[in-house]
Amino acid sequence: MPPKDPPRRRVPGPARPRSSAGRSGARPQTRRPRSPAGGATRRGKAPRSLRLGSPRPRLRLVGLGLTLVMLAFVARLLQVQAVDAHAYAAKAEKNRYLEYTVAAERGEITDRKGVALATSVDAHNITADPKLFTPEESKAPDAPQQAAALLAPILGKDVGKLTEQLSAKSRYTVLAYRQTPQVWKQIKDLKAVFAEKASEDKLKGGPGANVLAGVLQEPTTKRVYPNGGLAAGILGFVSADGKGGGGLESQLDKELAGEDGKIRYAQAGGRRVPTAGSSEIPAVPGSDIELTIDRDIQWAAQKAISDQVEKSKADRGYVIVQNTRTGELLAMANAPGYDPNDLSQATSASLGNAALQDVYEPGSTSKVMSIAAVLEEGAATPGTHVTVPNRLHRGDRLFKDDIDHPTWYLTLNGVLAKSSNIGTILATGQLGKTQAESNKVLYDYLRKFGLGRKTGLGYPGESPGLLAHPKDWSTSQQYTIPFGQGLSINAVQAASVYSTVANGGVRVAPTLVRGAKGADGRFTPAEAPEETRVVSEKTAKTLAAMLESVVDDREGTGTKAAIPGYRVAGKTGTANRVDPDRGVYKGYTASFAGFAPADDPRITVYCAIQNPTRGSYFGGQICGPIYKQVMEFALKSLQIPPSGSKPPRLPVSFEPGE
Repeated sequence: MPPKDPPRRRVPGPARPRSSAGRSGARPQTRRPRSPAGGATRRGKAPRSLRLGSPRPRLRLVGLGLTLVMLAFVARLLQVQAVDAHAYAAKAEKNRYLEYTVAAERGEITDRKGVALATSVDAHNITADPKLFTPEESKAPDAPQQAAALLAPILGKDVGKLTEQLSAKSRYTVLAYRQTPQVWKQIKDLKAVFAEKASEDKLKGGPGANVLAGVLQEPTTKRVYPNGGLAAGILGFVSADGKGGGGLESQLDKELAGEDGKIRYAQAGGRRVPTAGSSEIPAVPGSDIELTIDRDIQWAAQKAISDQVEKSKADRGYVIVQNTRTGELLAMANAPGYDPNDLSQATSASLGNAALQDVYEPGSTSKVMSIAAVLEEGAATPGTHVTVPNRLHRGDRLFKDDIDHPTWYLTLNGVLAKSSNIGTILATGQLGKTQAESNKVLYDYLRKFGLGRKTGLGYPGESPGLLAHPKDWSTSQQYTIPFGQGLSINAVQAASVYSTVANGGVRVAPTLVRGAKGADGRFTPAEAPEETRVVSEKTAKTLAAMLESVVDDREGTGTKAAIPGYRVAGKTGTANRVDPDRGVYKGYTASFAGFAPADDPRITVYCAIQNPTRGSYFGGQICGPIYKQVMEFALKSLQIPPSGSKPPRLPVSFEPGE
């Protein structure tokens, strides 16, 4: 049965307004509007209506204004990003980025065994950005003054000078070079305290002033000398700006310094911005320099000469130790010295390397060259008889020996052993038919031995000494130069003379540098030194035997230099000294030079003391013991065996009528 449709509901239509017309069927009546005054309107005229103005002019005006503003922004944008883009970019970079030099690590200076004599340790250059000390950046009106007062006691600087640096119109200034890590830690801790106070002040609504935000640091290195004043005369020092200021530090500055790098980074508020990127050119470290010096022998030489200079109340002294075969200098000691770690305590007299820079008249140690010329020219032999009076008149002077004596009857060997001035004048007078010829021959030998010219070390400030040409020799110089007065040498030149005799008559130019090790680790040896034949091997051996008489014979002047078990060849010297301040003779130069073992020479030692004023001033008495002390140490240190034979004991004198 189909379902029934639901009953339909009737939806009522919209209600119609009720009116009387509607009810009665009549037409609706229309009311007349009243006049504003309450009266009726006039017939036949419609009432006035309020009409609004058109909005289009206003919209056009607003649109024009906005267009002009946008055009201004676009024009400015074009100027910044197109027309003046580079200028603004540069200005932004300048204000945002800092650039500083990364100092290259300075190469080490070591002794021949690789022991460090000069090295570098980590340090910090304390720098500042003066812009961060302005009132706008630091939020303090007197930030430079406050910061300077805080930093001065830490850096040891003047408050006024620091204030001036922090007030500069720049973005970078160095407040102190090469400060220790401890100094930077003090500053860093102080910065942290002020930064914390600034943060707290800012949270409380204050300005958050921080007067140390602009203090920065650059990593660098500081030169140190682990052995204090040991070999200071050789090494020199490094100045505050990191440049070699003296000695080998100055001479080899280019090799030691390496090449500095650069780093550029963004910073804000005194801190590096790690996300802003940076650029860096790495530094190239300097080369390590290996010297010929033996640290232990240098120590022994320096202690010996320092003790004797103090004991003798002398002006200064030097000791040279040289390898006779290679020319290598094993020690070059000066007294008094200085500590290059603390130049504030050094005196002007102690700075430098007096062993190469001082020149003085050598005295009797120079006689070995005169006797070498006599032997080489065949003018005499070790046994030639030389009658030596107490006084000898030559030119305009009356010459004497260091002591009054009756007439001596000496061999040429005895002239050297007893260090007779008169005997040397008589012997060198046989070098030519005339005195002028003799002078010329002697001069040529002196030059070949290395006098009157630099040693070849290339050391800064080295003096070549004084050796006039024979035509310029005065009447007295013709007779004083043979025994070591009237010419001047330095200590290394004097040592080289004896090394030449010890090396069979061949002069090997002295050397201080064995080689260098570059950043790549490769060792490059130094160039071989120049070699010059001065006298024959026969003459050199004869001279060595004669020099043994100075030490071994009881009549010799150098008996205090004798070393048990070793044959020793040497010569004393006691010369009148020219006062460098007044230019007149005042005081003495005491010296001793020699080599050992005399039968197989390996080591030369030379000692000189200037102006000893307490005790003896004779070279054999005060320098002979130093020679012995240093030579013994060197022989043992280098493990050189004792001599295997007895000295020849050449005759020193003869009987009249023989």
